[in-house]
Amino acid sequence: MTAVTSGLALVACALFVLTMMVGSYALSVTDVIVSVLHVRDEPAVDFIVRDLRLPTATAALAVGFALGVSGLMFQKLLGNPLASPDFVGISAGASLFAVSSIVLFGASSAVISGSALVGALLSAVLIYLLAWRDGISGYRFILIGIGISQFMVSIIGYIVARAELYEAQQAMTWLVGTVGQAGSTELRVLILGLLILVPAALLLERPLRVLELGDDTAMALGARVETSRLALIAVSIVLIGLATAVAGPIMFVALIAGPIAQRIVGRGGGGIVAAGLVGAIIVLAADLVAHHVVPVDLPTGVITGIIGAPYLIWLLATVNREGRGG
Repeated sequence: MTAVTSGLALVACALFVLTMMVGSYALSVTDVIVSVLHVRDEPAVDFIVRDLRLPTATAALAVGFALGVSGLMFQKLLGNPLASPDFVGISAGASLFAVSSIVLFGASSAVISGSALVGALLSAVLIYLLAWRDGISGYRFILIGIGISQFMVSIIGYIVARAELYEAQQAMTWLVGTVGQAGSTELRVLILGLLILVPAALLLERPLRVLELGDDTAMALGARVETSRLALIAVSIVLIGLATAVAGPIMFVALIAGPIAQRIVGRGGGGIVAAGLVGAIIVLAADLVAHHVVPVDLPTGVITGIIGAPYLIWLLATVNREGRGG
């Protein structure tokens, strides 16, 4: 597992560097690494790398990692491959608050990001309370989350329809999701969140494995079921909220990163770090394609949507066939 995780880390690092190499002014690997590490001063190269490309590359890496970790924890915790923050109302709550701040209050980038985080947290609390019935059932949590998500999407549509043209364009750009649109403060908050929450997720990995055995078995083994579940949900929600605050709701990354990581490292390993690295690879690659491969410059979320939609169709067919939908 360590070798596989190391390989994923190397791929993510390679894409991270490549993101800073390509563009209207091409740079070599040496130029990028020397500039990032502050080995020597070259004003022109340093401006391109540190001021223009490094923030976007860092955002893609951090957002992808957060989405991958959050998605895997959701799927393991709720015992369903369809349990993704994209579909159970978390991203919709962040989007509703962010769009409201754009259209109704003309908010700045920092306020939009803060609103998205608050929206993710509040929607998670609402879903948890509605799904609670002497405990949390993964199937009930998902169904209620989908219902809340659709309700919020309807409100978003109404707000955008009543907005002025410029505000509607800004809101729609945010809703598609793209890295590099948030400011440095929001990015620093996300990185700080990763430094705190990823170790917390690793510490919670053992309780997560116990919860996968079922509530009765977990209680028989002495686990604090609801306390552990609430802690795991809290870590996942804050991760997805911070990522959405920085890049908007980049769809399908949280859904597909976990299963890919599980296939690579095997189900015997925890795979939390591997899922984060797979998420980072997906977002970095999608951003490269969106800006440098297709003929028209596109938001990152468009590319992840093209990748994720066929996977979702396949997953729905597989889940229904195997009877794992609930």
